[in-house]
This record gives sequence, structure tokens and C-alpha cells, in this order.
Amino acid sequence: MTENTFTPALGRFAPTRFYDAVVALTRERLWRALTVAYIAPRPDDLIVDVGCGTGSLSLLLARVEPRARIVGVDPDAEVLETARRKAAAAGLPVVWLTGMGDAAPELVGAGTADTVVSSLVLHQCPMAVKRSVLAAMYEVLRPGGKVVVADYGLQRTPLMRLGFRGVQLADGKSDTQPNADGVLPDLLSASGFRDVREAEVVPTVTGSISIYVAHRD
Repeated sequence: MTENTFTPALGRFAPTRFYDAVVALTRERLWRALTVAYIAPRPDDLIVDVGCGTGSLSLLLARVEPRARIVGVDPDAEVLETARRKAAAAGLPVVWLTGMGDAAPELVGAGTADTVVSSLVLHQCPMAVKRSVLAAMYEVLRPGGKVVVADYGLQRTPLMRLGFRGVQLADGKSDTQPNADGVLPDLLSASGFRDVREAEVVPTVTGSISIYVAHRD
């Protein structure tokens, strides 16, 4: 996979500079807070945020546990520049690395992370890329480490499926439909994760966002 293959943060919907404003419409404060709660950062934890975008989740983790080591990985130089500005303004020491999600083990080190997290990334990826990113997330974790994924999952109701159509207009139906059909738990299990569970479902105007939690053996 090359750096030319990633989908921009807002797909075809809008320029990246509007990303934070658009994501705020997804009940962002709620699902990000729940994601951090399931990560439960501890002092000296190494937490890798795969597809960190403009850094909102990484920065929240750094605020919740300033003694944790937070690393944000993203291939998009424009969003990383936004993340760096936000971190500098907040005085938070997050490390930002440029690279695709499936390069995380090479960027951070295989078997080094206590937790790996991804939010609103996998729904944008083709199936082969979903698999490769999840495999990389497994590889970057230490034995017993945890993965937390916050993303569009199974769209259970007509209202959620209707809201999700806007996401599909922006990011394309072929990549997003597997998420809407509920593929992520199976992909996590196929990547080697155990105890895969859908811990939360947050309805939003753009469809429901699920939080999945699993562990590496």
C-alpha cells in the first residue's frame, strides 16, 4: 500500500480543514469519551492512535493521562499539521508520525504498544486495507495488549441506515458498506484478536458509531 491510496479525512465531502467541524456533528464528545474510557490509559502506557487525523483523540488521551506516551500515526500531512498545531497550543507532548496504518509496526515497533486505537478510519478503507491495518494493529501490540476501534458499525435501523448514506456519499459505498453490514467483529477475530465485543453503540445523524474492544493473546 502506498501513501497515495488513503482516503482524505472527509472523502469527497469537503476539504480537510472542515474535518473537526463536521465530526462534531457525530456526537463526537460522547463517543470519544467512551473510547477513552475503554482505553483506560495508565501512566507509562504506550498508546498508538492509528489514523489519528487532526489529533482530537490523541490529545484527549494525553489530557486524561499526561504520563502516558501517546503516538499518532496518519498518512495525511495536512491533518497532521493541524494535529501538531493543536498539540502545541494545548502544551501536550504527543508524538506525530507520518505513515499508513499498516506501517505502524515499522514506525513504532512490533510488540511495543499497550493499547492501539483507531477512530473513523476503517470505514473508509477497501476490504484488503481494513485487513492489513488490523493485522498491523495486532502486530504493534505487546502480548495481552488491547485494541479499541470506534467506527461506523452495523447500521441496525432504517433511520441509522438513512443517516449513513451521507457517509457513503462522501467515502464511497464499496468501502463503507461492509462496515454497515457489521463486518468489523469478524475482521478483528480473523486478525487474531480474542474476546472481541461491541461495547457501545452511539446513534448519530450520520449513522451509528460502534466501539469495539478486543485483546491480543
